[in-house]
Amino acid sequence: MAIQKKLYAGTILRETRTKLGLTQKDFAAALGVSLSYLNQMENNHRPISATVVLALAQEFDFDVTTLSVSDSERIVADMREALADPVFGDDTPPLADLQLTASNAPTLARAFLKLHRAHRQNQERLISLNEAFGREDIGLAPLPWEEVRDFFHYCDNYIDTIDRAAEHFHTTAALDQRNGISALKSWLKRRHRIEVVLTNDGTLRRYDAANNRLTLSSRAGVSTQNFQMAHQIALLEHDALLEATLDLARFSTSEARAICKIGLANYFAGAATLPYTAFLAAAQEYRHDLELLAEHFSASIEQVAHRLSTMQRPGAKGIPFFFVRVDQAGTITKRHSATQLQFARFGGACPLWNVHRAFETPRQFLRQLAETPDGVRYFCLARDISKSGGAFRTPAPRFAIGLGCEVRHADAMVYADDMDVKSDTSFEPIGISCRICPRTTCHQRAVPPLERSLSINHNARGILPYNID
Repeated sequence: MAIQKKLYAGTILRETRTKLGLTQKDFAAALGVSLSYLNQMENNHRPISATVVLALAQEFDFDVTTLSVSDSERIVADMREALADPVFGDDTPPLADLQLTASNAPTLARAFLKLHRAHRQNQERLISLNEAFGREDIGLAPLPWEEVRDFFHYCDNYIDTIDRAAEHFHTTAALDQRNGISALKSWLKRRHRIEVVLTNDGTLRRYDAANNRLTLSSRAGVSTQNFQMAHQIALLEHDALLEATLDLARFSTSEARAICKIGLANYFAGAATLPYTAFLAAAQEYRHDLELLAEHFSASIEQVAHRLSTMQRPGAKGIPFFFVRVDQAGTITKRHSATQLQFARFGGACPLWNVHRAFETPRQFLRQLAETPDGVRYFCLARDISKSGGAFRTPAPRFAIGLGCEVRHADAMVYADDMDVKSDTSFEPIGISCRICPRTTCHQRAVPPLERSLSINHNARGILPYNID
């Protein structure tokens, strides 16, 4: 059975009260609780009751869905994995302490994670760059790509101002699922005097400002060409908005800022071609059928799956999905989770997850009912999205995507209609990564869990060559 967790959200309560300009006494009266009870909830000594959640919605028009998956759960998952590093030895804080830190001192928790990340990256650099010992330019700054990934991770992969600007552009430019490419070309020509030309020289997108020319790959599909044109429009027309968002992010390096600008322009492109309100309505109507949605919006399967993981607009949220893209080596190249499932930050993902099997069944959807060690159950969908290289001897990029949600949302997924979500035996055990997974009898375990001690019996052998105590 899935574990029902109590809801602790003291930081959110305090922030809400502060924004409203209310004293604890007035806030407690509005919520219908005593002053002492409110104080206990704000300090995470007591969980938030259903009565308080209802009062928040009725009295302050509060979007209670923001209480379901908070930053604290992501922080706890990240801290558990960081603390599994051997540098901390066996003195691992109990889970309750981590939850308390994430809820009451999230800034301190993020500072700890930043420090550990710097330590880990420095160790990796020293190992791989022995010849660089003594150089003064080997710093401890986080890798730019990881810093950008964390930015989107803690924004729930939803940037409200950019999403709404893209939706407004979709309406203004009169885009629809049938005339998208012609409308985008017309917009660039009419508004910017930019001519769109196609080439097969390996260029996906190149903008020549001097000659007002946007070059796109003739080998790319319509959905990719649409996306690249919308990306360029974001840079041309919404540069101030992108820069303002980057200012708020406070990246530590210019490289991270530059990479994130690409990500924000990509976000605009996805939201412009798959506008929030229309896409959410279609997703609900088609019961999240990826192929129908791809056809309806002239988009790719990957674009649709990724967009589903961003539907977290306050007051109009879709199903909280996780989304991931992996290559054949199991490396995660894209990841986001609006669910309790958090992907491994270091090392490989769990090999029992169905996304790794998608390469064996090209162009087919694989379904899986899975349960993580914390008792939460998920419906998981995976599909190979590899494409042709476009010519003989041209390397073909191979990827698979995974999309999933907690099993309580499975009835909204057409893919789960004939699956027995009530039976305990239907669910396969999966983990986050071997280094923090507590399962003791997993036949796919690659390394021992760093939080547990081992015992070795030279005269006996089970599934593993050691016993996990």
